[in-house]
Amino acid sequence: MSFIYFILALLPIIWLTVALMGLKIPTFKAAFGSLVISLVLAIFLWHSPTGYVFSAALEGILMAIWPIILVIIAAVFTYNLCCETKGMDIIKQMITSVSNDKRILVLLIAWCFGGFMEGMAGFGTAIAIPASMLVSLGFGPLFSCLVCLIANGTPTPFGSIGIPTNTLANLVGLQNTGLSFMTTLQLSPFMLICPFLIVIVTGKGVKALKGVTGLTLASGLSFVIPQLIVAKFVGAELAVVVGSVCSLLVTIALAIKKPTNPDYEIQLEKAEPIDAKKAFRAWSPFIFIFIFLLLTSALVMPIHEALARFSSQVQIYQGKDAATLTFSWINTPGVWIFLSAILGGLIQKASWKTMGKVLKATIKQMSETMITMLCVLGCAKVMGYAGMIASISSFAIAATGSFYPLFAPWIGALGTFVTGSGTNSGVLFGAVQLDAAKHLHVDSYWMVALNSLGVAAGKMLSPQSLAIGLSSVNAKGQDSKLLSMILPYGLVFLIAMSILAYVGTILFG
Repeated sequence: MSFIYFILALLPIIWLTVALMGLKIPTFKAAFGSLVISLVLAIFLWHSPTGYVFSAALEGILMAIWPIILVIIAAVFTYNLCCETKGMDIIKQMITSVSNDKRILVLLIAWCFGGFMEGMAGFGTAIAIPASMLVSLGFGPLFSCLVCLIANGTPTPFGSIGIPTNTLANLVGLQNTGLSFMTTLQLSPFMLICPFLIVIVTGKGVKALKGVTGLTLASGLSFVIPQLIVAKFVGAELAVVVGSVCSLLVTIALAIKKPTNPDYEIQLEKAEPIDAKKAFRAWSPFIFIFIFLLLTSALVMPIHEALARFSSQVQIYQGKDAATLTFSWINTPGVWIFLSAILGGLIQKASWKTMGKVLKATIKQMSETMITMLCVLGCAKVMGYAGMIASISSFAIAATGSFYPLFAPWIGALGTFVTGSGTNSGVLFGAVQLDAAKHLHVDSYWMVALNSLGVAAGKMLSPQSLAIGLSSVNAKGQDSKLLSMILPYGLVFLIAMSILAYVGTILFG
């Protein structure tokens, strides 16, 4: 009987998988179907009162609107506005002027700048923009996509100002800082490996590390260590942003002093010099984001506490064990990112009319993503309150026992592979991982973070990630070829993640 309820509880997720992978239905339509299926199951099979079920869905929808969708729109608006004002062109030029060694250039663009784009905007920008930059420098389209896919996996749990980790923490009732630190700790070995893989792929062999081994290691360490510190004391919002900026600065500093190896030299067009004023103008929105989020974080407690008063606490779900939602009306990342974008836009001499046009285009661009988030969070809340998540986790734990942690990263990877989103993976499976932690008497932060660990591998392999990369370099239709190229890296990562998960669970158990 428990197996039957396990399968039935999985129906919203099974539908999502079949709809996206088999029927090729658009994500937002498939997600709406999952929400409808969860509502029907909760009412007729789990016998939850109709009012309770719809209030559960409403809770998820409101959580999606504020702050998740707010951050999504704000982050992508900032990026789009920088493209409109040509500020992004200056940023690209600054990065590509550092070296003409193709190993270092790929490291700077795919790893450092790609990490920065993931931390700031996410939603495919960290694959599309670096890949198109590499193609413009003369690199092959499939190669450009491959290195950007490798680089993009590990920052994904902290994409778009930490939305995946922040959402997951709120959904399962864990502290943002604790979950952010644990996730970064688990990802650290893979974050150190990624720069080496990028250099090896660029130079077509391990021999490519000769002469840049120290720089490559420094590029990884300067990303990981600052991210660990920020995750521990600030939280998910700035973890990858700070890590990527530190990695970018360290890699540039070491690259400038390093003579080019003729075997890896690439010819670059001579660009116009960029003065400090142009540089500040181009980076200004991102500088403001960093300053505002840092000043309003828990590190600056007087400001943090003063702004905390401008919030509302409500209970939406009408049944027992209802969560209390807190809506912060001022001190929420989306508000500060919007303010930063506007201030940066004014510095970049964008008119109010231009900013309005870009905002309107951004909302239209992200409309399907917004619908997806509304439906997925609504579905997750219905499944959680109705007891469907409990049915999934109890059977999974009974079937695998103490070996469940081996499969935990694969579950996180599956969610991202299917939906293309680390946020959606956490929403779908975060509660399952938490239930597993309670049943196995394992540290909750460790077990829930394993979902985000798997997200890193799932993001590399996701059909959406492949499609975004290929469309950005005008190589549509080569999805199967690109998948065959990235698949070995994703599978090796997943196997290593399973081993880490199991060993770590023994230690944390």
